[in-house]
Amino acid sequence: QVQLVESGGGLAQPGGSLRLSCAASGFTFSSSAMSWARQAPGKGLEWVSSIYSDGSDTYYAGSVKGRFTISRDNAKNTLALQMNSLQPEDTALYYCAKRRGTAEDYWGQGTQVTLSS
Repeated sequence: QVQLVESGGGLAQPGGSLRLSCAASGFTFSSSAMSWARQAPGKGLEWVSSIYSDGSDTYYAGSVKGRFTISRDNAKNTLALQMNSLQPEDTALYYCAKRRGTAEDYWGQGTQVTLSS
């Protein structure tokens, strides 16, 4: 079965950095595009970033472009999101997701990122 397990969340200060990871199993990871999405308190689910199967193309929401970097290691079946210059608005539950076409079809359980005031 498809399994996506996020890790790396925690507490950060504005201007700080965190690196999220997603361990994937149960499918051919190297053939699948992947995404990160997040849900902030009081808000709906927001798409953050996507990456093509071989990592050649990446896409970012305007709110994170220039600050976050999505990457993958197909040899290790892992997806990563490097988050720099973190802001209070980045506080959210972050989800890793498998994509098929333009939509996500499987989701992880999420990892919490919290920015201090």
